[in-house]
Amino acid sequence: MKLGFIGTGIMGTPMAGHLRAAGHDLFVTTRSKLPAALLDAGAVACKTAGDVAKAADVIFLMVPDTPDVETVLFGDSGVAGGLTAGKTVVDMSSISPIATKAFAAKINALGCDYVDAPVSGGEVGAKAASLTIMVGASEAAFARVLPLLQLMGKNITHVGGNGDGQTTKVANQIIVALNIAAVSEALVFASKAGADPAKVRQALMGGFASSRILEVHGERMIKRTFNPGFRIGLHQKDLNLALQGAKSLGVALPQTAGAAQLMQACAAQGWDQLDHSALVKALELLANHAVAEAPAG
Repeated sequence: MKLGFIGTGIMGTPMAGHLRAAGHDLFVTTRSKLPAALLDAGAVACKTAGDVAKAADVIFLMVPDTPDVETVLFGDSGVAGGLTAGKTVVDMSSISPIATKAFAAKINALGCDYVDAPVSGGEVGAKAASLTIMVGASEAAFARVLPLLQLMGKNITHVGGNGDGQTTKVANQIIVALNIAAVSEALVFASKAGADPAKVRQALMGGFASSRILEVHGERMIKRTFNPGFRIGLHQKDLNLALQGAKSLGVALPQTAGAAQLMQACAAQGWDQLDHSALVKALELLANHAVAEAPAG
């Protein structure tokens, strides 16, 4: 197939690479420098998002936030200007469910299908093609793009119509943030009490408190490896979407609000570009105690 991919960052580059490795023609553009690995693999560089849309039958987006998606789709030289009837737009970014429904309506009016397919799994999942993908689309559009999504992910669920994929991703981000906060509090408490946090984590991994967050991010907190797989700044954005949605629905999300405030405290310290496991640093500030010392060198 002729595929387009817009947004080749930490996540987008390996995702696009899997599509190309499967033998599809791939047309790419991004707002920064295109990765050499994609170009060396035979991807075709395009100047604009509109050029990608003209060349491809299915156009994937993987950009940071709602305004970015809107610009890519409807800005000058955007995707919408390059579409012809019968094409499909697949937005794999994590953005507002409400905006997604509006974007879908505009794309549908051009005779094209719209799929919202946000992902979970981070850089590791993107590289391993093991992402969880939550899809909002018509039955027909989902069936059409499923073989392509299977090149990038393992757990792929058609949740419902447009916007439902993004709603699911917001719910996912609530759960992840609260789990990171819980693991952070537990390890700060254990370390401050004089226990070895690495051994505490090892013990907890064998019980009911075991989780993927304790396994992966608990280790990051102990080893102080906060290079980003998923940045605090992006998770802040997702929690803001949750809180904005909760306000419009009349729903209280007190624990989500607390996690958002911890991330805001990290951002105020200039840590918003660190991995979201660095949320622990906000709690360490409050305790005046680090879970573990940074490795020498």
